[in-house]
Amino acid sequence: MAAPLPGVRRGAGRAAEPAGGGPRGAAGSPCPLPRSPGGDPPPSPSDRIKKKDDNVLEIPSIPNPFPELCCSPFASVLSASLLPKATSRKKQVIKVYSEDDTSRALEVPSDITARDLCQLLILKNHYIDDHSWTLFEQLTHTGLGRAIEDHELVMEVQSNWVMEEENKLYFRKNYAKYEFFKNPLSFFPDHMISFPSETNAAVSHTGILQMFLSSSTYPEIHGYLHAKEQGKKSWKKLYFLLRRSGLYFSTKGTSKEPRHLQFFCEFSNSDMYMSLTGKKISGAPTNYGFCFKPNKSGGTRDLKQLCADDEQSRTCWMTAIRLLKYGMQLYQNYMQPYQGRSGCSPLNITSMRSISENSLVAMDFSGDRSRIIENPTEALSVAVEEGLAWRRRGCLRLNSHGSPIAMSNMAIHRSQSWFHHKISREEAQRLILQHGLVDGVFLVRDSQSNPKTFVLSLSHGLKIKHFQIVPLEDDGKLFYTLDDGHTRFTDLIQLVEFYQLNKGVLPCKLKHYCARIAL
Repeated sequence: MAAPLPGVRRGAGRAAEPAGGGPRGAAGSPCPLPRSPGGDPPPSPSDRIKKKDDNVLEIPSIPNPFPELCCSPFASVLSASLLPKATSRKKQVIKVYSEDDTSRALEVPSDITARDLCQLLILKNHYIDDHSWTLFEQLTHTGLGRAIEDHELVMEVQSNWVMEEENKLYFRKNYAKYEFFKNPLSFFPDHMISFPSETNAAVSHTGILQMFLSSSTYPEIHGYLHAKEQGKKSWKKLYFLLRRSGLYFSTKGTSKEPRHLQFFCEFSNSDMYMSLTGKKISGAPTNYGFCFKPNKSGGTRDLKQLCADDEQSRTCWMTAIRLLKYGMQLYQNYMQPYQGRSGCSPLNITSMRSISENSLVAMDFSGDRSRIIENPTEALSVAVEEGLAWRRRGCLRLNSHGSPIAMSNMAIHRSQSWFHHKISREEAQRLILQHGLVDGVFLVRDSQSNPKTFVLSLSHGLKIKHFQIVPLEDDGKLFYTLDDGHTRFTDLIQLVEFYQLNKGVLPCKLKHYCARIAL
């Protein structure tokens, strides 16, 4: 028997009809039914169908092979999860800026996270997702900025802004966002970290991260910082200690006794920012400043400002505070893009090798049989020779008058994303700092001191170093070199490609280039 339609009860229609189901009169009373000569009312149509069905053999019911496609008497056709909710998610318009100050307005849900917004921008602009894209909050009035964590709600971040201030959200790359999971050695120097007394054995740097993420133990970060006195313009150098309960400073030298420790700040209701202007606004003694801003801050008077003596010290403090505040949430953010991949078990934080480091070797095909070149010196000379030959073959082009000219004279490097035309040394350092002080972050720029030369700006060991690229002329041909002519290149593209695969005279290989993207 067929099931009744959903939402219609059996017999519900009969209760409202008169007996016999006949038509009603004008006044609503039932009309009398015509009777048969015997006095009995004529059989109704349903009785005729019933008698007719009694004479037909009943066919046994066939099991339904697809019960999930059938509608239950008590359920709707679509499940509740597939139906649109009665209250749709609220949407708001958000404006995001890029490095060249172009902006894009997007209509997004009010509960969108920073990671989801980055993914949306990657899809809309057809960028490659290398898991380094970041949403950056910049407070223009105070000269502060921070990378918003992937799990944070963007609208909550904006709700803490003051209406009069022109704060901005930037979409950019930050290679140092989770670098401490891959290379903890660079972030936690031995002289700034100590362990609980119950930890007797030596702790590896991987073990340090495990202690940061655990809830039972926590390593102690200690060292000198300059603190700005509340309500004054002066700064005071104090000995600070970072513990699970918060940040403290000692009132008596480097003493760690409880009676000498004074509470400075806790992090649950505040966000940590990096100073982007150095000494200009705050008058700090160094350029390595950072501060804590309450979520519902009334202005600069509520900031708790600190500055370190060098970049390594500031990076250690800020990384440890991030781990203390967010804990395992940071590790989950880091592991989310790699979920489902083999070898990505919890706390398996070995750095992932690139294709160039993992599978490329130098080969010699000059003889009858190919061979792998084991000698590094021979491999270097072969690479240079092959590069020069390849460039020489594609070097000639026709200019507008039809005569061949050298490609190197056409400044083909200006079309490359890693080249930045006419920027200062300070601007180059700012760009590299924004992309993260990870070994191998680089850019190439024009030299300000010598217009005919170029400069390679490179990050290594949490420092930014600058190497001059000198042009050389030999037998009427122009070359570029970093090592006084020992290794020569016909153009800057060949130079960059070579040092991406070979360290050479540089402290590390070129790995990530700084680019100004447009939205």
